[in-house]
Amino acid sequence: MRTTVGIIGGGPAGLLLARLLHRPGIDCVVLEARTREYVERRQRAGMLEQGTVDALHEVGAAERLAAEGLVHQGIELRFDRERHHIDFPALTGGRTVTIYAQTEIVKDLVALQLAEGPPLLFEAEALAVEKPESDKPVIRFRHEGREQALTCDWVAGCDGFHGISRDAFPAGASRSYARDYPHSWLGIMAEVAPSCDELIYARGERGFALHSMRSPTVSRLYLQVPNGTAPHDWPDDRIWDELAARFAIDADWTLNRGPVTAKSVTAMRGYVHEPMRYGRLLLAGDAAHIVPPTGAKGLNLAVSDVRVLARGLIELHRAGSTQLLDRYSELCLRRVWQVSRFSDDMTKMLHAQPDGDAFDDRMQLARLRRITASRHAAAELAANYSGLPLPV
Repeated sequence: MRTTVGIIGGGPAGLLLARLLHRPGIDCVVLEARTREYVERRQRAGMLEQGTVDALHEVGAAERLAAEGLVHQGIELRFDRERHHIDFPALTGGRTVTIYAQTEIVKDLVALQLAEGPPLLFEAEALAVEKPESDKPVIRFRHEGREQALTCDWVAGCDGFHGISRDAFPAGASRSYARDYPHSWLGIMAEVAPSCDELIYARGERGFALHSMRSPTVSRLYLQVPNGTAPHDWPDDRIWDELAARFAIDADWTLNRGPVTAKSVTAMRGYVHEPMRYGRLLLAGDAAHIVPPTGAKGLNLAVSDVRVLARGLIELHRAGSTQLLDRYSELCLRRVWQVSRFSDDMTKMLHAQPDGDAFDDRMQLARLRRITASRHAAAELAANYSGLPLPV
């Protein structure tokens, strides 16, 4: 097999890149190790920055998003039994965020890909990227019971944190930076109407809680829990009682309760791999970086990467210039570190610290008070949350 761009990974990053390249006529092949059913059911993020929404419109994958997505004008911060609304449009010149599940984005992109091309192969497990430093790198993969080779001009590694793309960097050609956080998130999906119009970020002595949603009838909620917690440690009634306690305010507000349909625990980690390019291999999304989920940035950061990557490949296709591709890693990492900083700041400000003391507690409250009392501080949060501009 032969193509211009071999894309490893059929998640939102790889699929969006394929659509962005298809429009100007750049050949590519997407290799996805899992089945179509699996990738269309995999539960992930659901908060979309303005730029992510714009990218989906650009590739014609936003019809259902426009009809079903829940546009949010901001978020609510809760602490000291008070509620504070952060108005994004007023603070950012009109920018908003949208709730639309990643599973639905993948369904939309898969349907377009299968209807219009270029090729998307499910159950095509990438085994290795060979000769990434050459002008004809090769992806070895297994499909339909036999090993095959895909020769490319460029390889896009969009195969997530546990994929094989990053392993193609030779020893000494890269460096990684990581941070493990001393707490995890217990997340539930519940068949119940959300108790709020916008996301609630609650900070208290009992720990952090987040109220989100997937649709007008499905709620998504999270609790800060100790590392090593198992989902079965928390019966449904205990979860609802703890959520109600952490969201409690001195006002008339009630947490809606309903059947819990899914329950999981997510460890919190930050990770950045530098550089994001080696030869003709370019990493994007979780293959290159992960962020703690407090800032809702994982999916959006992956979309930012592939938008920059697509622009570089299109510039090469149309003008024969590699100028943007040569700066791909530099440009992406500039944004990656800013998003990592924001996610780290949000995590430290909102979570109870297992080894913290009374001074740490007061510092968290001081940071929250500054955001709710200072338009400048609130605008900085709103700008980062709704999405920084592309670094090009």
